[in-house]
Amino acid sequence: MKIDSARLASHLKSGLRPLYVVCGDAPLLLIESADAIRAKASKEGYAEREVFTCEQGFDWNSIIESALSPSLFCPKKVVDLRIPSGKVGTDGAAALQRYVENLQPDVVTLIALPKLDRASRNSKWFGALEKAGVLVEADTVPRSELPSWISARLSAQGQKAGKATLEFLSDRVEGNLLAAHQEIQKLGLLFPEGDLDHEEVRRAVLDVARYDIFQLGEAMMQANSLRFLRILEGLKGEGTAELLVLWQIAEEIRATLRVGSALKSGVSQGQALKDAKIWGSRQQAVIRASGRIGIDRLGEMLKNAAKIDRMIKGLCPGDVWDELRELGLDFAATGRNG
Repeated sequence: MKIDSARLASHLKSGLRPLYVVCGDAPLLLIESADAIRAKASKEGYAEREVFTCEQGFDWNSIIESALSPSLFCPKKVVDLRIPSGKVGTDGAAALQRYVENLQPDVVTLIALPKLDRASRNSKWFGALEKAGVLVEADTVPRSELPSWISARLSAQGQKAGKATLEFLSDRVEGNLLAAHQEIQKLGLLFPEGDLDHEEVRRAVLDVARYDIFQLGEAMMQANSLRFLRILEGLKGEGTAELLVLWQIAEEIRATLRVGSALKSGVSQGQALKDAKIWGSRQQAVIRASGRIGIDRLGEMLKNAAKIDRMIKGLCPGDVWDELRELGLDFAATGRNG
């Protein structure tokens, strides 16, 4: 069974399952999800908890022995296994598969993992965990969903914000849910329950956005020029290497060119995406971009990227950040309706 972390509270109202796997790239949601499961277990009488952290040389038999060895004073326990690297090795893979084949009725097992790569998610050990238990996905909230996420959190503390305020808050905390959580809590301390005043919120909230390079490419693919500019300025202010920014912009152009060229030659959409190694939610964005930007135009953009590369290396004059801005905006705006 697979659920989003936002649905965990509702799920727990129906009772506990023997196995929970919390997995994702959002530290706040990972912490909150694990805390919610432990709190539910405690309320249900699982008073004992053993914590294991998988590190080099970890003894996988220890978790099996723990599950099979109930306490004399408290038969119900929580086995709390943390795997920070997401790597379990051959022994760990075999041990986890054996473990889930013999889940104990008086033991709740909680396994915490980071966001896993494609190979790990397709592995037999992960498949066994997902089949036997509840997979709680705790991934970063996309920018498009941040306003509703913030609104729900404000509502939980008796506050309400208008659309403009929610968009403002989303812009400030994008990519940093821990900071978003802190800002929401701060609003709860500063202002009474009820409607929040937009200007008061603006004055109270710090600019805590922490941009990452992949969000820049996402904004380009979405043809969102304003978001692209905001993230680019954030990366510049944080001292991000110019070459890294150029690599991300050029990678989006190359991916779109590969897919667009394949589609033009008659390759099916699915095969074009597979050949270009484009997966998941990024697929539709690339397809849309290849539909609005011609192959010749994409080729010109790559030539501009090569020129910026020479600028970074000091081989030709120019303002690198200005050129990066123009290149990204060219991609975001070309062929866009309106």
